Amino acid sequence: MSGQVSDGSGRIELIGLDRAGLKSVLAELGEPADKRAMRAEQLWHWLYHRGATDFASMTNLAKDFRARLAERCGIFRPGIARRQVSIDGTRKYLLDFADSNRAEAVYIPDDDRGTLCVSSQVGCALKCSFCHTGTQKLVRDLGPAEIVGQILAARDDLGEWPTPANEKRLLSNIVMMGMGEPLLNFEAVAAALRIAMDGRGIALSRRRITLSTAGVVPAIERCGAELGVSLAISLHAVRDELRDELVPINKKWPIAELLAACRRYPGLKNARRITFEYVMLRGVNDSPAEARELVRLIKGIPAKVNLIPFNAWPGAPYQCSTEAAIKAFSDIVFAAGYAAPVRAPRGRDIMAACGQLRSDSERRRRSAAAESSATA
Repeated sequence: MSGQVSDGSGRIELIGLDRAGLKSVLAELGEPADKRAMRAEQLWHWLYHRGATDFASMTNLAKDFRARLAERCGIFRPGIARRQVSIDGTRKYLLDFADSNRAEAVYIPDDDRGTLCVSSQVGCALKCSFCHTGTQKLVRDLGPAEIVGQILAARDDLGEWPTPANEKRLLSNIVMMGMGEPLLNFEAVAAALRIAMDGRGIALSRRRITLSTAGVVPAIERCGAELGVSLAISLHAVRDELRDELVPINKKWPIAELLAACRRYPGLKNARRITFEYVMLRGVNDSPAEARELVRLIKGIPAKVNLIPFNAWPGAPYQCSTEAAIKAFSDIVFAAGYAAPVRAPRGRDIMAACGQLRSDSERRRRSAAAESSATA
């Protein structure tokens, strides 16, 4: 795996590379073959355990070697263009990448954990009708450096370096639930998550990582086999006609195919359940009959159901279900033996809640193109 150039300077980007990639870069720098494995491990420690942002701080490396690294290589961090803090402590980051595209990440603190919601794409191609991100066109996939970079930037902001030696962490969990569909960018997401899970770096266990998909059926089994992370399914409807409207990818992989893939998910058992996410839309998908059909559909799958009160955004065509409707729905699912918690909205006041993320990358791209045309 060769180095990535990400800042336009011609320098080789180290963040996002696996150990083989680091050794390949070391070979390009002329490092002797018998030292590359050791040097790669040292770099890995500084990049992902210590959170180094420059080569000068890597004090166990020789000065001349650090100078060569600084001349030829870079350490990527997305810039934080805007940082907002909710009244409930949630932090939303608008992140700038090297090509001026932007994506959002959200840090959600709880008593027993701190969860970072990570984006996999700039924009989204799925156009789910209840999701604000779906109103933004897909601009491009994020690369491994840009996905891992969100974790690094959040830990920079939290002041959590070096990696804590125990589970008492400010950033203890990752959910791939930000902008984009992770399974449509599987290679980059997988590369980034392998780095996050490596025990000698960021060191998050796979049980603390959840990947959410709207239902890219062919990649679901691969995700379980290669990554083994927890799986969340954005279901949101129990009839194909309605799900076609809410989650248009359903037209390609309808509910029966999606649930069959869930039943085949590697490692699925009562201790490792699939989470079905279900946004509560008033008068659309929140009836007792739909709750009973949901129970029928997931019968036999070790699962829990997260009920998500709809989080409004400007121009949204839906309203949130009433508290009474949500409780009645939850009670039916719970009575059938499935946990059915109602997700407490977090960060609504800064548009950081589920379904509210959106960046201005497309507008910025058009603006840059217009300026370029005007000066040509």
